Amino acid sequence: MSSQDRKQREFALREQRFLDTAQALIQRDGLLALQMSKLAEECEYAIGTLYKHFASKEDLLVALSTRNCLDRVDLFERAARWDGPTRERMLALALADLIVLREQPEHFRLAQFVWTDVVWGAASEASRRQALAACEPLARLIDSIAAEARRVGDLPAGFALSDQALTIGPWTLCLGMHTLAQQQGLLEADQIGDPYRLLFQHLHYLLNGYGWQPLFDPADDDALDQDIERLCRDVFDVPCPYPLPLR
Repeated sequence: MSSQDRKQREFALREQRFLDTAQALIQRDGLLALQMSKLAEECEYAIGTLYKHFASKEDLLVALSTRNCLDRVDLFERAARWDGPTRERMLALALADLIVLREQPEHFRLAQFVWTDVVWGAASEASRRQALAACEPLARLIDSIAAEARRVGDLPAGFALSDQALTIGPWTLCLGMHTLAQQQGLLEADQIGDPYRLLFQHLHYLLNGYGWQPLFDPADDDALDQDIERLCRDVFDVPCPYPLPLR
């Protein structure tokens, strides 16, 4: 190994240590308590060394969220590649998000924070490009399901929205429900009940509105729960991820 290769390997390993330690500090002390000086101290490096990797705290948070996003690709690929109807694969993508939320809730809270203008707007252009590039495989998987639904006739011929515009609808429903459900006391006050069953009801109403076949009755709670449990078992081999505790 050349001296240059060794330096690059050491740089990469040190960067992973910074990110691993930042994740641990967030889990222990909370997101807003993270400080660059404390992170450098925990890793036993000078703060100047930390800033060689991340020009700002915002860049660090974007990099950490980007790494977490890459961890989701496997679950999304399982949903998108599953040998089932296109409509059920769209629901399986929403389930993949819930599985991540159940197993790694701190990842979702970090993503929420990173996409605010306070962090995203202050991060460097390079870190934003890397984050968007990390999301691109997920977007392609989702859009590919819509494209297949057109080809096989699950979506009406001549459907006006592009694949990308169509899939924004389910995405915003999922993102919005996750955001509301994570705000403690907000949905309880409105007596919403289980927000994630409600999410899948809304998704079915939306897909029915698209004319996405086969149509489904979202008001049939038993059929809805059975369908979600089957997808969890067949696609992911996990228990149903809802109801989740409101955080």
